[in-house]
Amino acid sequence: MSIAIVGAGAIGGYLGVKLAEAGEDVTFIARSNADAIKSDGMRLIEEDGTEIHSKNVKATRSMQEAGVHEVVLLTVKAHQVGPIAADLKHLIGPDTVVVTMQNGIPWWYFMGGYGGEYAGTRLESADPGGLIADHLDPKHIIGSVVYPATVLTDPGTVKVIEGNRFGLGELDGSKSERVLALSQRLAKAGFRAPVTSDIRAEIWLKLWGNLSFNPISALTHATLEDICRFPDTRAIAAEMMREAEIIANKLGVTFRLGIEKRIAGAEKVGPHKTSMLQDVEAGRPIELEALVGSVIELGRLTGTPTPHIDTVFALMRLLAQSLERAKGRLAIQGA
Repeated sequence: MSIAIVGAGAIGGYLGVKLAEAGEDVTFIARSNADAIKSDGMRLIEEDGTEIHSKNVKATRSMQEAGVHEVVLLTVKAHQVGPIAADLKHLIGPDTVVVTMQNGIPWWYFMGGYGGEYAGTRLESADPGGLIADHLDPKHIIGSVVYPATVLTDPGTVKVIEGNRFGLGELDGSKSERVLALSQRLAKAGFRAPVTSDIRAEIWLKLWGNLSFNPISALTHATLEDICRFPDTRAIAAEMMREAEIIANKLGVTFRLGIEKRIAGAEKVGPHKTSMLQDVEAGRPIELEALVGSVIELGRLTGTPTPHIDTVFALMRLLAQSLERAKGRLAIQGA
């Protein structure tokens, strides 16, 4: 199967190495990592320390050069999808499957067979200006929820902290041939890839943790374990989750776990830095709107107060602004 992986970061690299080793035809579309992958392939360090060095992968900066593929794994951050949406057409043919692997509320949430009162609604926080919807037809989309914790230690090298599960689901809830075939391919590569009939509920379960733990970690520079064991931050996370649960319930989503079990699950991950904290420390743009802003927008849409989420979001916006200004000053000094 020809698989294009858009983004050669921590998750994209993890998927790419395992799929290539399982015999799939893998091409990375990458920016900064393309040269490293071209010259020396992609390395993966698994949880037990085992190292896999995959040299039978291709890499390019150009989607047009890559051409049409059977499957496109979209592994860039949520805020990076809009700017590349127009170029995705080079990878997509009539039967291409595009698997969205972003955290947060996806741009397609109210599309692709959604039957609620908000069907067709576009969330500005998930798709600013409608750029993604303008260029990516929901008929190609399979939703995915990414559970592994991984880090990109060097260009072309990924370390797995924990997990190998990628939940999959058609937007209309069907168990189609294409989603089952994709699940089988991922399973062959060593992943757990269960197919759900309610991908939106699965997204909310992951988002429950992301919208709370990620910004709290970015503000405090604390790991998941630290946040969950410190009573005050644990309480704030629980309140943010409670507000989100009310919104999800109004949208017809019921959580299969309680808040305390969800927090306990995060605590078990251990001293792991969230992706948002990693971005803050590396000086990268923060994935804030899809993870937190989208929940606030849904709160307004459903008439649900979100005071704790609002407060943390305001603090994070100021942090993002401060980091951007600091980055600008460094650029001027270096010029």
